[in-house]
Amino acid sequence: QVQVVESGGGLVQLGGSLRLSCVVSGNFFTINTMEWYRQAPGKARELVAGSPRDGVSTYGAFAQGRFSITRDTYNNTLYLQMNNLRPEDTGVYYCHANGWGPRYFDDWGQGTQVTVSS
Repeated sequence: QVQVVESGGGLVQLGGSLRLSCVVSGNFFTINTMEWYRQAPGKARELVAGSPRDGVSTYGAFAQGRFSITRDTYNNTLYLQMNNLRPEDTGVYYCHANGWGPRYFDDWGQGTQVTVSS
């Protein structure tokens, strides 16, 4: 069984910064892709940024130049640094990971709330 746990959300003012963390733990051999998604009230879940195991990280258009992801492969952790936050960045941020253990896994965390006030 694999667990995906996010942390680091909170309330921040316009222009502020937050750093989210996602830790994957449990019974697995390797993690392929780790990604951050977000979902605002009444809207579909959208990709914020993704980190493939062997490849270049990708970002949603809204995240370019403001957000950055860092993957700590040794500690099975993905960080999302968010700068210059705007009210439209408000939402629940989810971490998604897939990979292989005794069998293939594809799991989501419970999410962490990010609220940006104006």
